[in-house]
Amino acid sequence: STSELDDKIIALYARGMTTRDISATLHEMYAMTVSADTISQVTDRVLPLVKEWKHRPLDAVYPIVWLDAVHVKLRHERRVLARPVYVVLAVDL
Repeated sequence: STSELDDKIIALYARGMTTRDISATLHEMYAMTVSADTISQVTDRVLPLVKEWKHRPLDAVYPIVWLDAVHVKLRHERRVLARPVYVVLAVDL
């Protein structure tokens, strides 16, 4: 079971915020001081669930599938390369 604060931390983390960003956001919004270490402890508790979700079996058929890619520039061996980041969204039955 998680507390309301844990749920807020996990939601911010799921949106891609760093532990320090989450700490700063909680301080700005609620005047609450939560260390980055405490935030890490909360997010580490959901890692087994994330791993389970990533390794779940997929359906054999998805009637609707959207595919897209965003090209981002990355620095690699003194060069800047455009690399695609693929996004796939599927709707099951």
